[in-house]
Amino acid sequence: MKRTSPLEGMNVLVPRGKKEAQSFSALIRSYGGMPFEIPLIAFEPLRDIALFQAHKQIHTYDWVIFTSKTAVDAFFENFTLSSPFPKIAVIGEKTKKLLADKGLKVQFVPGKYVAEEFVEDFLPLVEKGMKVLIPKGNLARDYIAASLSEKGANVDEIIVYKTVFPRESISLLKDQLSGKGLDILPFTSPSTVDHFMGAVKELGLMNAVKDSVVGCIGPVTKERAESYGLQVHAVPEEYTVHSMLNSIIRYLTETRRKSNGTSI
Repeated sequence: MKRTSPLEGMNVLVPRGKKEAQSFSALIRSYGGMPFEIPLIAFEPLRDIALFQAHKQIHTYDWVIFTSKTAVDAFFENFTLSSPFPKIAVIGEKTKKLLADKGLKVQFVPGKYVAEEFVEDFLPLVEKGMKVLIPKGNLARDYIAASLSEKGANVDEIIVYKTVFPRESISLLKDQLSGKGLDILPFTSPSTVDHFMGAVKELGLMNAVKDSVVGCIGPVTKERAESYGLQVHAVPEEYTVHSMLNSIIRYLTETRRKSNGTSI
């Protein structure tokens, strides 16, 4: 008997741009699902005096903390490594790999890829008066900076990119939700939730997503989704796209098992 793939016949949102969506879409197809790439966020690098000064004074810092690949890309745009670089802390293995590709060694990665876990693991390394630089996006929280400052570190945060909603995705969402619909909504950040819900409300298509299975990459994204009244069905223990998709599959498998048990 042919074994059914876990996402067979299901339409899955891929909330990323074409370049970033490739691996996510391939993963969905490998489970039998149909990916629909509708980017919910885009990033625009910012070039201002704060970034220029950070580049110039990079040798004066003890640590640089990168919380995303986007922050790395934006920070190193038009920056040539010359002087010794500070110790580096990151959130996420992909961010670590990107820095390794630039020839930089990462000294610290937290046990879990969320700000609260980062702070808990990193605090033992904090010394009074040490200088820390955090390049980040315009919507990023200040939790890490505030926590390290409380312990006596001198923290400089600089905005190196801004998060925007690609307006062309409005028509893509309208076509998909008015047609075949989206069975699964995997959200990769609070911003993807904000932009998706804003677009759905603007289009008047809330009913089109009321029965969708919702997955969130971590607790902060889950909290944002629930603030819009969405029921979140799956959140992984490891905050990665692959783990999120697996947690969604586990939810679907358990739901089907219970349904089959009830029907016997």
